[in-house]
Amino acid sequence: MAGERRRRGGEGPREKNRERGTRREREKEQQRGPSRGRTALVIAAAAAAAALALGLAAAEWKRWNAAALLVTPHPAPPALPPGSTGPLASPQRFWGTYRPHVYFGMKTRSPRALVTGLMWLQQREGGGSLRHTCEQSDGLSRYGWLMHDGENFGVQEIRDEGLFLKTEFVKRPGGEHGGDWSWRITARMEGMGSPAPLLSLFFYVATDEQGTLEPHLENRTRLAAVTGTTEELGRFTLTFLRPTAESGQDPKYASYNYLEAASPGLHRLTEVARSSLSNRFVFAPPGGPRRRFFAVDTFRGLPGEPPRGRLLLHQVTLEPPATVEVTFESGSAAGRPGRLAGGALSAALARHAATFERRFEETFGLGRKGFPPPQRRFAQAALSDLLGGMGYFHGRSLVQSPLQERPVPAPEAALFTAVPSRSFFPRGFLWDEGFHQLLLARWDPALSREVIAHWLDLMNAEGWIPREQILGEEARAKVPPEFLLQRSETANPPTLLLALQRLLPTAPPPYLRRLFPRLRAWYDWYNRTQAGPLPLTFRWRGRDPQLERFLNPKTLASGLDDYPRASHPSPEERHLDLRCWMALASRVLAEVAERLGEPAGPYREMEEALSDNGLLERLHWAPELGAFADYGNHSAAVGLRWQRPAPVAPGQPPPAPQLVREVREAPRPRFVGALGYVSLFPLLLQLLHPDSPRLPAMLAAMRSEQQLWTPFGLRSLARDSPLYMQRNTQHDPPYWRGSIWVNVNYLALRALRGYADTEGPQRERATELYHELRHNLVANLYRQYMESGFLWEHYSDSTGRGQGCHPFTGWSALVVLVMAEDY
Repeated sequence: MAGERRRRGGEGPREKNRERGTRREREKEQQRGPSRGRTALVIAAAAAAAALALGLAAAEWKRWNAAALLVTPHPAPPALPPGSTGPLASPQRFWGTYRPHVYFGMKTRSPRALVTGLMWLQQREGGGSLRHTCEQSDGLSRYGWLMHDGENFGVQEIRDEGLFLKTEFVKRPGGEHGGDWSWRITARMEGMGSPAPLLSLFFYVATDEQGTLEPHLENRTRLAAVTGTTEELGRFTLTFLRPTAESGQDPKYASYNYLEAASPGLHRLTEVARSSLSNRFVFAPPGGPRRRFFAVDTFRGLPGEPPRGRLLLHQVTLEPPATVEVTFESGSAAGRPGRLAGGALSAALARHAATFERRFEETFGLGRKGFPPPQRRFAQAALSDLLGGMGYFHGRSLVQSPLQERPVPAPEAALFTAVPSRSFFPRGFLWDEGFHQLLLARWDPALSREVIAHWLDLMNAEGWIPREQILGEEARAKVPPEFLLQRSETANPPTLLLALQRLLPTAPPPYLRRLFPRLRAWYDWYNRTQAGPLPLTFRWRGRDPQLERFLNPKTLASGLDDYPRASHPSPEERHLDLRCWMALASRVLAEVAERLGEPAGPYREMEEALSDNGLLERLHWAPELGAFADYGNHSAAVGLRWQRPAPVAPGQPPPAPQLVREVREAPRPRFVGALGYVSLFPLLLQLLHPDSPRLPAMLAAMRSEQQLWTPFGLRSLARDSPLYMQRNTQHDPPYWRGSIWVNVNYLALRALRGYADTEGPQRERATELYHELRHNLVANLYRQYMESGFLWEHYSDSTGRGQGCHPFTGWSALVVLVMAEDY
């Protein structure tokens, strides 16, 4: 008991004293109460302020860190070894037709390259139109490379309102700066009465912020030659030979004019030439009529543009037919056998043409497959225009993170790449480039490996690659300002992995080892930033946020732009095509890792999970559609209606009516009722097993004329889909809502061939569809090329006619692989 009392503090007189003491303490506490409360409030306020300050500091640090990572290059060693594109390491590719946006021109693979090019002007009443950069508005009936080997030689034909131009070039190795090269321009009039209009050819050379140019004149008006130096070319001489008759033998009378000007930038060379034209000159051939013509005279500068370099321009005005040659000779090339002109140039061109023809047949075997010469020439032109459209770009992208208020310039970067279209898209596009490289990897694997390395070296510290590369002033000049910005949350399909998969069997291990850290970072970036709401689901970020403007908000990140997705973008979306791309990415990463002896288990596990047909069905099979589909917050009752904006102030004209979106039924979580290319992705990337119970439905949808089948190829959206051929806004016609696209048709043929070659219940059906679809696609593309002179961006599903921009010898050139049955 004593022990128990001790723990309780005891009883008796001491307890009474404690009560009195406790009472006095309470009285004192009451007296101190108000003061202590105020102190507590002050402390609480200070703590809240400190927490707010810490929160703001943390948010500010997060924004700063995001901004820093956005413009920080990836820390892995570059995929492309430093110096590997220079004249010593790669002399055969140092010079090239790397200015795809001009009809004809050459430059070096240098940050501040010397550029050369051609303009022309048919001298008509009022001056005619000066041609220089490839423009759809020029209305040329045909232009494009008929032969181009990607390195040493090319032949192009141009037809412009009765004028036929042939541009040819040949390179000759030698020295330490990329060797020599020569041009031949042949001009004649076709189907025109007499007298034909005079023709002026403008040959120019320009520097970009570095280098010297020295003109050498004859009779004060004829620019006979230019000597100069640049950092990467050393000394050189450019010689403009006198024109001859088309035979190349007899001299041709011509008038000559010359312009020397301070250049305000390579992107404004056309304006410099146009603004300097004057019609005070007279063409006076011996014994012929005198005619006035426009020629370069005096350049007084362009407003607001300080000088950036020098331009020397040589104008030759003559009566076609005629031939003009230009030679470039490197100062470091010793012991050359003579000038590469006249007969020597003719012999070199013939030799390279024969080599090209032989190599093309050895590579693609179209003659062995029975294609007649006209169709073989069509295929040669498709490949050549893709090779002739390759560009070398240098500059800074304009980028922005979601955590930044303003865009910032990315670090300077270089890119060697093919382009989708010389007229409309003469720059790099990430999702297009993988398709380009499927063809180029077959023609020149080393070239394709270099291009892929260039793209991976554009990666930032987070593993992001901007989907559109607008590098340098010449590239920016072709892009509307609102499309310059690249947002760091926006992805693009990793199609480069399709090409890399094709290159893997022969790719040198050191090359793969340089690529692998960047491939891992890229793969991790997709998994981290494009994850969906459920495990093993994925969602494209960056859909258009302005719901009231769009019938269906675009998903530019997917590459399929206006293809119908969930009507109301939300974090709950599951995008089928991205899930399939990630299955392919997992497979390719695993194959690369295995080649290098690196751990491949995580990639194989992810590939297996994403290829699980049962899980794929649970997440993406839409029973009501009878097909695979996206899932999201969707309303099927959405349309566009005309709405007149609120009236403006009195006396002002009424505003024009606008098309706005009308939702007639509230959205709810469901599968998106759009059968089309996205529905086919499990088949396109061959995730469906050959014995899948869903494969018959997919093949039936492909062959159904009410859905995807046409006599010209597979349409992008089923005819019975609610948004088939529907406009997306007042100004946006349908794009991926019914048209036929060659890249997806190529994937379909590749998959059908795979199912046809594999044991399974649908093998015979896949074989039938493969042969029918291949015939339809090739026949239509060839027919449209012969009728229009071009390959096109996409094709009408009702007539087969080319649509969109032209020439589009980007992924539409995959027709060569389809003809060769090379998948």
